[in-house]
Amino acid sequence: MPIDPTLPYDDENIFAKILRGEIPSNTVYEDDWAYAFEDINPQAGIHTLVIPKGRYVSWDDFSAKASDEEIGGFVRAVGEVARRKGLVEPGYRMMANIGAHGGQEVPHLHVHIFGGQPLGPMIWRK
Repeated sequence: MPIDPTLPYDDENIFAKILRGEIPSNTVYEDDWAYAFEDINPQAGIHTLVIPKGRYVSWDDFSAKASDEEIGGFVRAVGEVARRKGLVEPGYRMMANIGAHGGQEVPHLHVHIFGGQPLGPMIWRK
């Protein structure tokens, strides 16, 4: 069910539990600012999630409240994951869902990195 990105951070969301080590995940990358792991229900040949280690509900929340160092570290982590996965060439898609209309389901900012195959149109078309 899509979530409201204006709600307070929920420490019991699945990504918070992954960060605390309460739920196992297949680690792809980790540094002081971000953690990346394989999606358990991949939607493409490569489907990796990158999350900030801070308590941010959405991109809006993160961009308004995170320090410059956190923002820089997170953006660099997304790029590093794409490079490690060999996706820079021929290309990849990164996506962050925000709020109900954006289809956000977990109330912790996360970026999906998709690749490993042609991905088709960016959004569903009528």
